[in-house]
Amino acid sequence: MNRQTVDLLAAAMDEAWESLCRWVEGLSHEEFFWEPVPGCWTAHPDDSDRWIVDYAIPDPDPPPFTTITWRLIHIATCKVMYYEHAFGPGKLTWDDLEIPHTVADAMAMLEEGHARLREALQGLDDAELEEMRRTNWGELWPTWRIFWAMVSHDLHHGAEIGCLRDLYRAGGPGGGEK
Repeated sequence: MNRQTVDLLAAAMDEAWESLCRWVEGLSHEEFFWEPVPGCWTAHPDDSDRWIVDYAIPDPDPPPFTTITWRLIHIATCKVMYYEHAFGPGKLTWDDLEIPHTVADAMAMLEEGHARLREALQGLDDAELEEMRRTNWGELWPTWRIFWAMVSHDLHHGAEIGCLRDLYRAGGPGGGEK
């Protein structure tokens, strides 16, 4: 069983995950919901008090600025949905998801989604990385691409979260407090 590429993907996932964890470590409720500009996309209760994430298809042009809340929930829900459709029963829809509305709940969803994907990767060999798997929107991707998308997501949105936290500390409601 050849696992050289699996091991490489696992190392990339681990490094991206560790970076993401550093960027969100100690995240406060105030930072989580901070809206640095008017009209941000975020998460909030709808008219029935069910929590939702702002979203539109197609994206507005230009897309609205997104809060840490939106970005962290986006990473977490994507991990859950990618796993569900590539390795699970493939029945879960976006509307089925319970959107977290606390830092602790968002982190729990994030950790669970990541653990499931990481476990799925560990069960594969290199040949299986070329097998086609379904995405949550129905497109077929080679298995390696599912994992690469998650590495990219962790790094891309994690770095955005890190930058937003820097801005919050520098001039957000904390007024430059350390």
